[in-house]
Amino acid sequence: MNDNDTYTTLDAARRLHVLGDWDHAAALLAEEHSTEARELRAEILYERFLFRVDGIEAAADAIAALDPESPQARLLAARLAYTRLIFQVDPLPDDYETAEAGYRFAAADPKTHGWAEFHWAALLDNVREDGAAAKAHYTKALQAAHQEGDLILESIVLRHLAWRVIEGGNRDEGLRMLRRSLHLRSAVGLRPQIAAAQLLLAAELPEDDPERATLVETARHIADDLGLSWVQSGLEELAA
Repeated sequence: MNDNDTYTTLDAARRLHVLGDWDHAAALLAEEHSTEARELRAEILYERFLFRVDGIEAAADAIAALDPESPQARLLAARLAYTRLIFQVDPLPDDYETAEAGYRFAAADPKTHGWAEFHWAALLDNVREDGAAAKAHYTKALQAAHQEGDLILESIVLRHLAWRVIEGGNRDEGLRMLRRSLHLRSAVGLRPQIAAAQLLLAAELPEDDPERATLVETARHIADDLGLSWVQSGLEELAA
């Protein structure tokens, strides 16, 4: 396979990844053995597990096949450990330590710095419940997003910070942040993340708000199409 063919395969897999077509994206990369292709396939399989809470073995195997001391491998291994903890999918005794060490390692590399800072913040926020420590890492992640023009990272960070703002009493600002998070995801066409953002914004709106009804309708369409298990569960709770 020549360089142009390899590029085309990676490009196609990335596009399918954005659309949430993880199965076809991973299949395209099954016979690709470059570092870039293997890292992308591991990320795709991890994300499929994250949204469907299914397929952890495939994700773990793909991550384990990477160079264990590369920043991307350490970041993905940390994210897998964190997700096992959050979803309580057979968590390992050292998952917290694995996650924190992996985020610290990846945060030191310019290529993974911003995302590692965000995931480190989420670990501190959602597992240790240390909001003050988490805020410092969220701030670093948001700075990296702005410096690098990374709309998705900004979107993810805003989604997490919005809860703090709402809990602090500034509901209007928190809703503005959630809407911006949704719009940023929409701008780059990330279907799974769009559905998640629609669910989270809808949950903060009054039951009789027409915007909420539209968000629920469109999120359900995406969630059912892609099999986004926790988004589907969240929509069912809103409807209850």
